[in-house]
Amino acid sequence: MAVKDFYRNGCVQWRVFFQPQWQVLFFISCYIPFTISQIRYSIPEEMSKGSLIGNVAQDLGLDIKRLRMGRARIVTGESTQYAELRTDKGILVVSERIDREQLCGDITPCSFSFEIILENPIELHQVTVEIIDVNDNSPVFEKSKIHFEISESATTGSRFALESAYDADVELNSLQNYVLTRNNYFVLKQHSNPDGSRYVEMVLDKALDREEHPNLSLMLIAVDGGNPQRSGSVNIDVTVLDANDNAPEFNQTIYSAYVIENAPKGTYITTVNATDADSGSNGHITFSFSDLKEHSRDMFSIDENTGLVSVLGNIDFEKEKRFEIRVKATDQGGLTSTSKLVIEVGDVNDNAPVINLMSLSSPVAEDVAPGTTIAVLNIKDFDSGRNGQVACFINENLPFNIKSSLTNYYNLITDASLDRETHSEYNITVTARDSGSPALSSSTTLRLKVSDINDNAPVFDRGSYSSHLLENNESGMSICGVTAIDLDWNQNSRVSYFLENTQIGGAPISSYVSINSENGVIHAVRSFDYEQIKQLSFAVKAQDGGSPPLSSNVSVKIRIQDQNDNAPQVLYPVQSGASVVAEIVPRSADVGYLVTKVVAVDVDSGQNAWLSYKLQKATDRALFEVGLQNGEIRTVRQVTDKDAVKQRLTVVVEDNGQPSRSATVNVNVAVADSFPEVLSEFSDFTHDKDYNDNLTFYLVLALAVVSFLFIVSIIAILSVKCYRWRRERMFYKSGANLPVIPYYPPLYADVGGTGTLQHVYNYEICRTTDSRKSDLKYGRPCSESIISLDSSGTQTLTHAQREKPTNQDFDDQQKPPSADWRFTQNQRPGPSGAAATPEVAMGTGPWPNPPTEAEQLQALMAAANEVSEATNTLGPGTMGLSTRYSPQFTLQHVPDYRQNVYIPGSTATLTSNQQQPQQALPPPQAAIAAAAAQPEPPKAAQTPASKKKSTKKDKK
Repeated sequence: MAVKDFYRNGCVQWRVFFQPQWQVLFFISCYIPFTISQIRYSIPEEMSKGSLIGNVAQDLGLDIKRLRMGRARIVTGESTQYAELRTDKGILVVSERIDREQLCGDITPCSFSFEIILENPIELHQVTVEIIDVNDNSPVFEKSKIHFEISESATTGSRFALESAYDADVELNSLQNYVLTRNNYFVLKQHSNPDGSRYVEMVLDKALDREEHPNLSLMLIAVDGGNPQRSGSVNIDVTVLDANDNAPEFNQTIYSAYVIENAPKGTYITTVNATDADSGSNGHITFSFSDLKEHSRDMFSIDENTGLVSVLGNIDFEKEKRFEIRVKATDQGGLTSTSKLVIEVGDVNDNAPVINLMSLSSPVAEDVAPGTTIAVLNIKDFDSGRNGQVACFINENLPFNIKSSLTNYYNLITDASLDRETHSEYNITVTARDSGSPALSSSTTLRLKVSDINDNAPVFDRGSYSSHLLENNESGMSICGVTAIDLDWNQNSRVSYFLENTQIGGAPISSYVSINSENGVIHAVRSFDYEQIKQLSFAVKAQDGGSPPLSSNVSVKIRIQDQNDNAPQVLYPVQSGASVVAEIVPRSADVGYLVTKVVAVDVDSGQNAWLSYKLQKATDRALFEVGLQNGEIRTVRQVTDKDAVKQRLTVVVEDNGQPSRSATVNVNVAVADSFPEVLSEFSDFTHDKDYNDNLTFYLVLALAVVSFLFIVSIIAILSVKCYRWRRERMFYKSGANLPVIPYYPPLYADVGGTGTLQHVYNYEICRTTDSRKSDLKYGRPCSESIISLDSSGTQTLTHAQREKPTNQDFDDQQKPPSADWRFTQNQRPGPSGAAATPEVAMGTGPWPNPPTEAEQLQALMAAANEVSEATNTLGPGTMGLSTRYSPQFTLQHVPDYRQNVYIPGSTATLTSNQQQPQQALPPPQAAIAAAAAQPEPPKAAQTPASKKKSTKKDKK
């Protein structure tokens, strides 16, 4: 059960109850830079390992997930860890056997403390576990037997101190009562010390009688208050002696002494004193410690004769601050008395502060706010008083401070803004010093790294960049480089370079230059021309790799340097092939007469545009000179009658570049006093100029034409060869097994009595790779006056009909033409030598020889020539057609394809004569030979234009 109370000051108090006798108090302190709280549990000692101490997650109001994510753990400065934190369940369990007597001894209440720390954010919870004593120890007497020698003269009421029992338990479980076995002589008297401990005395209740009972055996029983009770006993043997009736007596009931810790062995503490009224041996007293605790036996000693108490062993204030010792005085007669010795231990500054690092956040971001907790330290000093007062501080000149949050806990916080670029790492020395004399101190060094954030933009090493580039550079050439440095680290300092979007002459800057994004080297994208662009101005952006990225810009200016890549251009005199310009110099001209001035410019700049003029050739070099700088042509002597009328000067214009470029100009000068004299020489200027200008052109043109004709011839020959080879391959694949195909003459009709062909008939041959499966189809004539083949207008010979032709089939397809419209054999067109023979009937037999390819080509060329001439001679009436196409023109100019049908790619010839066997076409080699034997076609008649050109060339 848990109860939570809130207070106005921001503090929270929890109360958690597990059992009626165990109460847990849980405090959360007021707001500090991180969460701190305290919780207290009570558990009995001797709990088994793994026993539940408390539900920390529930009591602190924490989520189990928070315990795991915060890496919750127990930190303690002790060597033995009695508790274990189970983060998966949020509970504390016992990890080691807890013995209250071993842990605390007589100190009550007994407890041990530790801290539970969580990270991200840092939370610190202090846990105190109080160990409740259980009755696991019985009262124990130091000796197993007590022996008294009592004189029979002892008076009634005499007291005999008995040894006290020691019970390691505390409070109710400690020693509570003594019981003496029933007897007739002694009774038990119990006493309480100021500290609550008990001691007993045996009081003589009845006088002893040695004669009656010389020896008595008693038993003393010590009983504690536990449940169940535990007890211990010791035997008491009493020997009755004769007369010693006075017991020793101390002069003080309580002795007080003081000793500092770490006092050397033998250091004097105090002296106890007792007297005995008896004399002789009955008055001799010996001193001893009574019921001395086990851990004190080796620390102090007492002289049994003098009662001097001294240091025997090492005294540690941190373990025991006060000792209470019973001192017993015994005489020779066996009479005793006791007194108490209280020894206070003084603290010495013998312990330096101990620094324990609870948590450290490293690395820490450089933008962390001031006041942020960086580390939590626990500092303890086991001394007391001023010796245990600790002051904690760090080395100076650091942006950190240390403050105390709880007792013995200190927080290291940031005191100013951090800058990784100035200090990327800090070595913080934390020093703890106590207030003892002399003061003791200890220190530890914390190594804190500062993580980078992107708080620095790239910085260029220059405010602007300027570079020069010679024009006509190569594309991709490196021009210059820009460099920017980012003070950040790692990815935040990785700089990339980009070109800002800039327009130069309407084109983006990226079309002129590019930049390497890694190293900032600027390259030329293309070759530059100084005459077009003289300077590039743009901006380069350097951007780091942070998030968000930071960037900075720098201006870059690239100046294009001129190169002597342009020859001078002559503006005057103008060099034209259409006419000749001549300067006239009168024969009466004096020396220095200005003939003309050569004007030239150079589009380059600087010394590349400095022009000089020189006279290269002249008809008479002694007559003229050219100004070196101004290009003025002047006479250098008096003109005489002997000087030629026609003077030709060649002037060289040269620039000052390295290497220099030049241009030449021809200047024609006429030395004459009258204009007719100049005209007589004008034709010679024209002839010479045309000859020089046209000679090179004709040579180049002739070379180009010859090369073109040669290439065309090679391509044509290869095309014909490939075509024929393919046709032969297709033919041989079919096996040359072609059926006999009968001849079907076309339908001719004479419309208007003109004898010309007004209708067109199309023959469609469908052939496959295997000619035996080919079909022949012909179209219906366009005019209804022509006899049709069948009702559908087309007829296709199937494969079966072509294999078995019959006369009936031919009669059904088409009737033979009548003899009134047939031509005679002499009127039929065909190859040369095609005439009627006795073996072949006139108009019915096949051609003697099938038309060769050369003949077909010749017929096509002749037809094209006729069409060209007819186009040029169009006139009214006949629309420009020649007499060949007049109504009287017969069909002798039209090839007669009625008799034979030639199928390209096949050696078969289709004929209308069924009795005449099919004549095979000659092989391709024979056709080529026949074509070569044919006479060349007549050349076209020369036109007036062609005659004029020929005459002009002959003249040249």
